[in-house]
Amino acid sequence: MTTATHANVAHDNAHVGVQAEVVHGDVVSYQVLPDDPPEVRFRQGVRYLDARMPAKARELIEEAVSHGYETDEVLFHRLLALLSGRTLRQLSNEDLTHLNAVCNDIPQLAGNGAWTAGVRVILRLVHSITATGTELVLKELDGLGRIQRNKILDHLGLLLEGPLEDQLWRRSVEQARTDQVARDRKNRSWIFFEPRPAHPRVRPTRPASPAMSDWLRCVLCGALFAIAVSGLGLLAVRAGEPMPVLAFLVALAGTAAVMFYGADWYFRARWLRGKNEQLVPRPTQSAESRPGRFAHDVDRLFDRYFGRYLPADTERSAWLAGTAGIRRHLRDEVVEIYREQRITAEQVGWLIRHLVGDVRSRWEHGTLMAHREQLRTPITVVAGCGTGLVAVVAGSVLVVPAAVIQAPVSGALCVVLAVVCAAAGPSALFRIVFEYRRARADEAERREQFAARSAAYERWLDKLSRKPSDTEIASWLECDRRILVDETMRHYRLRPSQVIAHAFIEAPGRSYRRARVTGGPWRYSRYRLLLFLLTDDGVRQVDIDLDFVGGTAGLTQRLNYRFDAVAAVRIHGLAQPQQTFELILVNGEPISVRATESSAESLQPGEDPWTLSAVAVDASGLPHTLNVLEGIAAEGKEWIKHQHRRADDRLADLHATVRNLID
Repeated sequence: MTTATHANVAHDNAHVGVQAEVVHGDVVSYQVLPDDPPEVRFRQGVRYLDARMPAKARELIEEAVSHGYETDEVLFHRLLALLSGRTLRQLSNEDLTHLNAVCNDIPQLAGNGAWTAGVRVILRLVHSITATGTELVLKELDGLGRIQRNKILDHLGLLLEGPLEDQLWRRSVEQARTDQVARDRKNRSWIFFEPRPAHPRVRPTRPASPAMSDWLRCVLCGALFAIAVSGLGLLAVRAGEPMPVLAFLVALAGTAAVMFYGADWYFRARWLRGKNEQLVPRPTQSAESRPGRFAHDVDRLFDRYFGRYLPADTERSAWLAGTAGIRRHLRDEVVEIYREQRITAEQVGWLIRHLVGDVRSRWEHGTLMAHREQLRTPITVVAGCGTGLVAVVAGSVLVVPAAVIQAPVSGALCVVLAVVCAAAGPSALFRIVFEYRRARADEAERREQFAARSAAYERWLDKLSRKPSDTEIASWLECDRRILVDETMRHYRLRPSQVIAHAFIEAPGRSYRRARVTGGPWRYSRYRLLLFLLTDDGVRQVDIDLDFVGGTAGLTQRLNYRFDAVAAVRIHGLAQPQQTFELILVNGEPISVRATESSAESLQPGEDPWTLSAVAVDASGLPHTLNVLEGIAAEGKEWIKHQHRRADDRLADLHATVRNLID
């Protein structure tokens, strides 16, 4: 982790709302059914413990034990859940009584199994507070298997007191520095906050739908033109000379050429016009641009990625101006095909990135306007159409006089009818041909687009397949917190044994994204952490901005105050799924932090908002922090002495019980 060294004393409790949220309903990490067997309950309890939710872990592990599921592995995790993150003197009377009862029920430890050895080391650590020669405990700890040793360092780094505490803490921090970047955190942590992507879609093609008026005009004009041309042909034959007949055939061939090449020319010109219209910017409808609407969020993503994916050697202003029309066209397509599907803009972010990347690639290769070259009318089409017109005119010059001479009235009528039909009919025919060719071209383009988007979708799914579990997220966060505590103690030149207790309040930071698994607490891409170090001289409070995904932390505020400066500590919203922590100092403004957030608006099937709230409180460490700060607010520095005195009598009985087990 990179820790920024800047500091200020700005009392800024402003909060920027969530930018995006994800509930991973496809990954069920924390779900216990009423009929689950004890072993399943135990495994779920271990998951809660690994995710730093010891209260829920204790509940499930105790349920498994009450149903007769007892092994050395269960005992190991049962002890960890009871002691996790606290010193023995920070345990409540109820916890100490329960721990003593658990130890009384432990049979004489025998064997060299990995979990048995782990239990033995935990008991030695518990006993070592009042024992002598306890350095041997660390040797036994180092001799444990990797899993057992790491779990003890993770959860019991604060258990001891005195010089041995300093050594155990140092091992715990070294382990945290290793685990902090383990399992490719840098390239995987961001995936947790990505939603499951929406499936690829393309705008459906519009089927060929020539206007009925065009069909009527085409059929009528075609029939009348055929009658007129047939009449002219018969009159040319009746003239008895070869030239009118030959001229008639030339004119007929020219007509066919004009119709064939003219239809192609019309298609290219109209198709090109439609493509060019897509490049013309159009204003956004004010109703669509309102914040919170799907279209507005899609706009924001298009603006973000067009601003980020700048082509090489291109001015930003030129890039944005040159792609304004196609950006609007692509945005309209995405909004149209996904708007009615209960899909968020973040779920189509992969598609927007693909579309923007494709535009950038075509810009860099000079193919963004390639359609203009592809649809430019070939010289062969122009020549064919022109040649046909020349043939029609040249043939008509010989055919028309001959026909009119043979039959003035009928010949003239045929000529007029042919001219009228030739003027009115081809445009209708061209539009009909265009519709069918347009439908085929649309379908070919749709298939090509769908193939490209499907490939991009699969590539994105492949990236998301490395999504970390909630337990991994919790483990990385705990490593961050442990390292931040160590760095803060180093700043104040304090040894762990000189710190009476430390506590955290964690809340979402600025401009954060959040995600959770079914049944789990919210995890944030950015945290605001309040760290409290209790020493003999008073309280050291540090306000930290933690970029969890980026792996950096910045100090934003540092306060030092005496114990008697704490006027009040309270939690607002105890009867609500969302709680706000408030610390009030004498002659100071309140320090207010939203400690937990409600999940009511994102409930999944089988979830209960109050259970989620309890899980969130457990994961935040709020109960431990409240216990420490409320004690200080109520009793000041004397709270520490009273806490030790209250615990010492109970610890004496516990040590006697443990000594009988390890001797």
